[in-house]
Amino acid sequence: MSDPNPISKTAAAAANPATVPSFTGTLAEGVHVLGGMGNALTVETDIGVIQVDSGQTKTQAKHMLAKLREITDAPIHAIAYSHGHLGYNNAVQTWLAHAEERGDPKPRVIAHANLVRRWRRYAELEPLQKLFIEFQFRVPVGSVTRPLDINMPTETFTDALTFGTGTRRVHLLWAPSETDDAIVLWMPEEKILYGGAAITPSIPNVGTPLRSLRDPVVWADTLDRLLALDPELVVMEFGPPIEGKEKIQKVLASTSAALRYLRKEVVDRINLGMGILEIIHDVEYPPSLFDQPWMSPLYGHPEYIVRDIFRKETGWWDRNPTNLHPAHPDAAGAAVLSAISDRGAVLERARQLRDEGEPQLAMHVIDVLALAPGDDPEVVEARQLKSELCKILAVAAESFVSQSLYVSTARIIGKGAPKPTGVR
Repeated sequence: MSDPNPISKTAAAAANPATVPSFTGTLAEGVHVLGGMGNALTVETDIGVIQVDSGQTKTQAKHMLAKLREITDAPIHAIAYSHGHLGYNNAVQTWLAHAEERGDPKPRVIAHANLVRRWRRYAELEPLQKLFIEFQFRVPVGSVTRPLDINMPTETFTDALTFGTGTRRVHLLWAPSETDDAIVLWMPEEKILYGGAAITPSIPNVGTPLRSLRDPVVWADTLDRLLALDPELVVMEFGPPIEGKEKIQKVLASTSAALRYLRKEVVDRINLGMGILEIIHDVEYPPSLFDQPWMSPLYGHPEYIVRDIFRKETGWWDRNPTNLHPAHPDAAGAAVLSAISDRGAVLERARQLRDEGEPQLAMHVIDVLALAPGDDPEVVEARQLKSELCKILAVAAESFVSQSLYVSTARIIGKGAPKPTGVR
């Protein structure tokens, strides 16, 4: 039997920004990256340490704290959440326990006000969030069993929050981008900007298949606003920092321009009456904007952004009247199956397309059998072929998320399910 997870560990690491090694070290006097999930930032001020993100696990947090104590004995004044995606602050309790053990005042735990609403939604939809984790990180469905780590902040802000009273003043600024609760940290005297989720080493993660809408124009507005601060060093969410005004200008300005370009191109085609699949195959991606290292589709993808723009402006209908008030999937699958007189011909044509290097076309063909309910031999064979096609598409996919969804669905369909339903 073929490997249910055909993506090599090396390829997966290259595609997943979360596996990009954090930059660790001192950026300027009293400004450090000590590890964490991504580049968690540590800033020494006259009122104590300001920490952005606390790490994913207790072990990771203890490692960060050990590094911190090699640098300074100052108390931790505040821990700020860079954004509301889970994992970045699972270990905040370890930091709080560290402060208590030292007899220090309890650190403030701060986030943007929108984060509280997000985490309440995550708690309400906990089984769905676990399913998303399983799909997106290609672990077997049902394997994420422990409760989600939801450590609510003790205080929130809306637009800005400032720390420090001496020569070093640290500003937390609202920076809606990947999430509507994302923040950045700005040090005006040092001209250092911690970009958090707003500035990443690959194409902005708009339109990812398993998440709610994200607005590319809002993200572009944020990048323009951050660029206006005139930073000289930018700490990205992952990877090494961007140094020098010219390089920072190029990266942020061109990313903003690419997002605005996609908005215009999609809207122009919507106004021509084109549907989403037509638009996806009609939009062009100028190399000057998209063939850049910081726009690589490692996690997000240009097509994801196109889909989110379309979805935001047009609703859910795909313009096919069949899908306006559709039959139950099992009934529809059974009806299609009943109309096929030569099921073997469908299987043969799908295999032929696969062998001709057209696995996506083969997927369209095989679905007329694979989506049918029941365990007819040809239907079971079709599902196995579809599982194989998913693995082929996974190997070819650039985006880690696309890879993961292909791998996860291949695993589920290969076990006999017509499609991944998420039912546990």
